[in-house]
Amino acid sequence: MKSTLARWGIDGFLLAIVAMIILAYLVPGPGLAKEPFSLEEAANYGVSIIFFFYGLRLSPRAMREGLANWKMHVLIQATTFIFFPLLALAVKPFFHSEDGILLWQAIFFLAALPSTVSSSVVMVSIARGNIPAAIFNAGISSLLGLVFTPLWTGLFITSNSEVHADTSQIVGKLLLQVLLPVVLGLLLHRYWGAFAETHKKKLKLFDQTVILIIIYTSFCHSFYLHLFDNFTAGGLLLLGAGMLTLFLAVMGIVYGISQLLGFSAADRITVIFCGSKKSLVHGTVMANVLFAGSAATGILLLPLMFYHALQLIAASILAQAAAKRQIN
Repeated sequence: MKSTLARWGIDGFLLAIVAMIILAYLVPGPGLAKEPFSLEEAANYGVSIIFFFYGLRLSPRAMREGLANWKMHVLIQATTFIFFPLLALAVKPFFHSEDGILLWQAIFFLAALPSTVSSSVVMVSIARGNIPAAIFNAGISSLLGLVFTPLWTGLFITSNSEVHADTSQIVGKLLLQVLLPVVLGLLLHRYWGAFAETHKKKLKLFDQTVILIIIYTSFCHSFYLHLFDNFTAGGLLLLGAGMLTLFLAVMGIVYGISQLLGFSAADRITVIFCGSKKSLVHGTVMANVLFAGSAATGILLLPLMFYHALQLIAASILAQAAAKRQIN
């Protein structure tokens, strides 16, 4: 059973996310409590630790060496931070009601996020793509996300009755909670980088724990204020279909562009899987920083969680198919 789920991109973490949402619906109290212990506050500290260890594992030398194939890097990052947001802006006229506008803001937040790190590299490896380039682009995407995600968010996710994105406080929070830990990690890479790499499995477990706490507390607030009352089962299925369509459309477009640019098969695979992914890790922690105190954070994360699940399933199938074609 476990191996069957893994082949479809469904792992324990994905199931844990679903469990946290159900738990938030059934038992929202712990996620709302401020005393004697606040899970939200614990998650805030966890976010800083996540980015510190992320910086610690980044190798400045590997990043410099990865600059050679600049056309591929530009295409991947342009897809992640320009093409995705423009697609989201193009569909904005289809969202009219107050709930529809909030849902569009959630989709736009997804579009403004960086690419994944681990799953992008794993999928490129399975599909027999350019693994060093995938590692480089995953790292660069995460760093660029510290600039582009709040920039896009500040421009197009404005304050309303549900979402509050205070741009005057965003910069300070990002500097203190995200950027400073990354810089400290980079500076200490030569001393503790090997330690972080050795314990990356334990660090991944810590990352996932913090993400689950953020998801739980976010949905506790959303369920407590009945923000999902207007979402029907049909509407959620439509949202899932839309996220799958977005993923496949981006993959198809970047594949066509990479062919026009004459990329090798390995580089095309890298562009497809790195350019089409969006990071749940960065999405949850960035939402925790950018929309701190907003009751609508659960809704803002909803399209991202749909996209995260569907991209893993679809990418797993496509990566294995690509690998078989190369073998044959």
